[in-house]
Amino acid sequence: MSWLDVYGRPVQISGPCSAESEEQVLQTALDLKATGKIHVLRAGIWKPRTRPNSFEGVGEIGLKWLVNAGKETGLKVTTEVANAKHVEMALKAGIDVLWIGARTTVNPFTVQEIADALRGTDVPVMIKNPVNPDLSLWLGAFERFEAVGLTDLSGIHRGFSVYNHVKYRNVPSWEIPIALKERRSHTKIICDPSHITGNRDLLLEVSQKAMDLNFDGLMIEAHPDPDNALSDSAQQVTPQRWSEMMDQLILRSHEVSTDIAETIDDIRGRLGSLDDQLFDLLSERMLLSEEVGQLKRENNITILQEEHWKKVINSRLENSDYYNLTTQFVRKIMDAVHQESIRHQTKVMNSKK
Repeated sequence: MSWLDVYGRPVQISGPCSAESEEQVLQTALDLKATGKIHVLRAGIWKPRTRPNSFEGVGEIGLKWLVNAGKETGLKVTTEVANAKHVEMALKAGIDVLWIGARTTVNPFTVQEIADALRGTDVPVMIKNPVNPDLSLWLGAFERFEAVGLTDLSGIHRGFSVYNHVKYRNVPSWEIPIALKERRSHTKIICDPSHITGNRDLLLEVSQKAMDLNFDGLMIEAHPDPDNALSDSAQQVTPQRWSEMMDQLILRSHEVSTDIAETIDDIRGRLGSLDDQLFDLLSERMLLSEEVGQLKRENNITILQEEHWKKVINSRLENSDYYNLTTQFVRKIMDAVHQESIRHQTKVMNSKK
């Protein structure tokens, strides 16, 4: 049983990006508690900033502020730990739940250090996805904690780093947390829209997407005065605005009635038939690619023909509206087909026959 089970779905975790003062932490906690929606209070104590000379957290003193705010409001409290020393101080202060940050998850050495520091405890741990889109690193972090006897583990999806994205601070790449759920169906996953968006105006949109994908809860940053927050001000909201957004969420049932299930199964059967046809066509396409590869081999021609590929991809992208598909999807499909075609041609070009 997960510690999150006692709250039901969706679990609501909120609080400031950073603990800035005792008054700020307590005021945030009281304001969130007054909404009647909050389950767990969060605050960053140590802030692993991308560049130096920015606010890097108040350090150990903030643990006391967070724990006291939790006692005042009756809320469990959680914070991020990035090394064994953080673990020691957090547990000594009485922090209820720990989370592992994205910059930490990416480093197996540090994850192992934290896991070893927690050996023999039963503290719940939430593990954020690594900053880069690597499912194996995320899975590996879970496995390292399980290897030292920790079982109350959950995931936090906070998106993945990308250079200068037009919309998101960290692209959600929803297929990766879905893949984690596929590999670890018993693991609960919380979505962190604050770090995905980096923009308070997008929080509701991403929160709704997470709920529609049956995530177990949300972690959203709240601050009494977001515009003047010492860290990540653009992605924080007031507790009152947070409450309004949570009221706007549409929560859908995971259960399916018998009559609806029969209709859905019928449609899924037709979808499966179309999928079979798609793969049959792709297989046939690759046979043609091998014929081209044989001709290229016989005439000593390179596999990649840039001008031809540009014409093909541009034609498909221009017709994306006709296909009723996004250009991003068409691009991904064509890139995948192209790479598989190259693989088949390479096999032919380099065969010993």
